[in-house]
Amino acid sequence: LRAPHTTMGLRQCLTLLYVTAAHSWAACARGTSTRTLATVLVASRARPLFAVFSGIVEEIGRVAVMEKRRDLSLWDGTIGEGWQMQVEASTVLEGAYLGCSIAVNGVCLTVTEFDETHFSVGVAPETLRLTNLNGIAAGAPINLERALAADGRNSGHYVQGHVDDVGVIEAMTPDGEALTVRVRPPARLMPYIVAKGFIAVDGTSLTVCNSNAEEGWFDFMLVSYTQSKIILPKKSVGDMVNLEVDAMAKYVERSMSSLLERMHVLETKLEEQEARLREAELGGDFAAHRREAEVDRFGALLLVWIVVGDHSTQNPKDVLEPTLSGGTLQMTTS
Repeated sequence: LRAPHTTMGLRQCLTLLYVTAAHSWAACARGTSTRTLATVLVASRARPLFAVFSGIVEEIGRVAVMEKRRDLSLWDGTIGEGWQMQVEASTVLEGAYLGCSIAVNGVCLTVTEFDETHFSVGVAPETLRLTNLNGIAAGAPINLERALAADGRNSGHYVQGHVDDVGVIEAMTPDGEALTVRVRPPARLMPYIVAKGFIAVDGTSLTVCNSNAEEGWFDFMLVSYTQSKIILPKKSVGDMVNLEVDAMAKYVERSMSSLLERMHVLETKLEEQEARLREAELGGDFAAHRREAEVDRFGALLLVWIVVGDHSTQNPKDVLEPTLSGGTLQMTTS
């Protein structure tokens, strides 16, 4: 995709489509005939359309205030209570604006106030339930990263800033100049954590070295440069870290779930029919039960025949010829 002053490769295009498709296209449709997608992309250099992060921490900030306030203005003009965090920072304040997104320990939060040295964010109850921001105190160091522009370089991986849960550090083992860290996540996250896959830990994009599903842990390695740029090496065994797994793995699981469920039902039904036929044969009543099982079995076999069979020579009526060999039901063409 080429436009004045903007050149985007395939990876950047996919980023835009993955994160901002619906809104960006709607924005273009609402504009004038001269307002093109290129115009939106050029403008996004200064102000990202939507928040997506790379997991490359830009600076270590510090919590200035974490407090529960009872004077927050709500959407309907009333006053309510909620948690607010004020963070001391510098780099991530460059280009900041009200409503922009900053990842705090990997949590995507919206800036509600800022000046030259601090910014404030609201912390929702769901965030407190699922992340290590619950109980964080003033003075605590935190990883910070600004949202990427749609055409920005991504040196990590696509991090949404939507933390799935917290894990517990089980071991921190030096390995030369590197540091190997082992983490135990909630069991429900282990299917999405694979060796050599990526994961965001406290907002840091990391490569999984080993994943042990049986024992319920994974580990990763930090080189010396990374150790000096993030807060994780300053933590200890037993501390909690925010975890965000690969969202694509969850989408694949959701899309395949209905198919896998139907396959399981079919396999179960065929196994039941085979068992019934074996019992009928042993009881001398195989012929009486064969036709009933034959109908159900034929449906599955016909499906396979449609996909891989030779349609020019086979007749579906000829596929029904059940026999038992060694206790196993076999269907052959007559």
